[in-house]
Amino acid sequence: MDIEQIKKTIYEYVEDHAQEYSDLAKSIWEYAELSLKEYKSAALFVELLKKEGFTVEENLCGIATAFSGTYGSGAPHIGILGEFDALSGLSQKAGSLQREELEKNGSGHGCGHNLLGAGSFAAACAVKHFLEQTGVSGTVTFYGCPGEEGGAAKAYMAREGLWKELDCALSWHPGDTNELMTGTDNSCTQVLYQFHGVAAHAAGNPQDGRSALDAVELMNVGVQYLREHMPPQGRIHYAMVDGGGLSPNVVQPHASVLYMVRAQRVKDTLELQRRVDQIAQGAAMMTETTFTRIFVDGTADLLPNTALEKVLHNNMLAAPLPAYTPEEQAFAEELKKTFPPKDDLPGDAPKWSEEIKAFVKEKTAGGTRAINDFVMPFISSNEFTPGSTDVGDVSWLTPTSQITAVTWPSGSPGHSWQNVSCGATSIADKGMLYAAKVLAGAAADLYLDQALLEKAREEFADRTKEGGYVCPIPADAVPYVIEEV
Repeated sequence: MDIEQIKKTIYEYVEDHAQEYSDLAKSIWEYAELSLKEYKSAALFVELLKKEGFTVEENLCGIATAFSGTYGSGAPHIGILGEFDALSGLSQKAGSLQREELEKNGSGHGCGHNLLGAGSFAAACAVKHFLEQTGVSGTVTFYGCPGEEGGAAKAYMAREGLWKELDCALSWHPGDTNELMTGTDNSCTQVLYQFHGVAAHAAGNPQDGRSALDAVELMNVGVQYLREHMPPQGRIHYAMVDGGGLSPNVVQPHASVLYMVRAQRVKDTLELQRRVDQIAQGAAMMTETTFTRIFVDGTADLLPNTALEKVLHNNMLAAPLPAYTPEEQAFAEELKKTFPPKDDLPGDAPKWSEEIKAFVKEKTAGGTRAINDFVMPFISSNEFTPGSTDVGDVSWLTPTSQITAVTWPSGSPGHSWQNVSCGATSIADKGMLYAAKVLAGAAADLYLDQALLEKAREEFADRTKEGGYVCPIPADAVPYVIEEV
């Protein structure tokens, strides 16, 4: 088979259906549903998967908004990962150059998961078309993975062994560079501590009260002292979920705090989490309160796969890059003025290679360009970045690799209103469609040349031979939806 002609057909298929994928991304953008509450988004994906002829499984691994759509038969079995949850407090008018909420304190796609889900769906449809047209043996499954921002559905699925059924998994993420996602990151856990005290009149009989808010504050102080004694890559973050009410003259009988604990390996995160638990116990003892500990989610660190990265990078070079109109360039220039300039160059690769750093410096005029309209040079790395993702849990059960594609201006802050504003524009659509072409093209290579997949499997076996997957999620934990009080 002529692989160049096959890929040309894949690209044409994506372009022929571009409006459908754009409409899908816009609908998910408008729904802007929070983690594990993505009911409209999931229903729309399921409807479209059935319409496209995929065999659909809903309530995947017992998670209400998780689902899959499968087409084909036999090996190789390639999974394409999709996400579609939004972030709280980021409601924003599309295409605006200033902060404009559509809904007071509403939600918005500040991480571009409306694009991620739609782009991965587009890739799965293109792969299905490829399998239909060529008669090549193989299976493709699109996975609807809710709750990446708080819920870690992929990790709960990993606990059930779901990803072991795949020969490999592919994904992408919206961003400001066209780049491989290589290296590793932090594992993490999230635990909610609900403290229970005794209400009393803060002036009349304060001696009878036991303040749950005091317990939360003492816990926070205790964790501050723990920070000096964490692993070098460790991180601890917290958010007050319930401050106990609005009346200062009442001893607060309830208060809650949500903690996220990170370290590079799962075992280190669990040990750090144990120490945070002990601090919660100490705070309860000091205040004569009690607390309920609720495990929310946890993720493993990423396991890179150089063999798959090479396949993806070759397809980043093969797929036609988006061309931007003067109007799109002007919009990106103006939106870029709304956030502080970065001192460093865009992307991760320039941090790891002086040669790539020089390349990017020239391409971006020292990092001042508004849109990064090029492909970052190839680099495969074990370098560490401090974030976390539940794609890590997938990567410990099957060879997994990802790319980023340009969907907003260079340097746009993560989880920002600027990302939401740009996430429903033609700039974002172009990056989404480019990512779909890359993923589908890479899948075609893996179906047609299974030696590529065998290399990825051999590397995966080598990287996991000294210790396999350690799931950070307890056996009795269930996905938990955080509700702000």
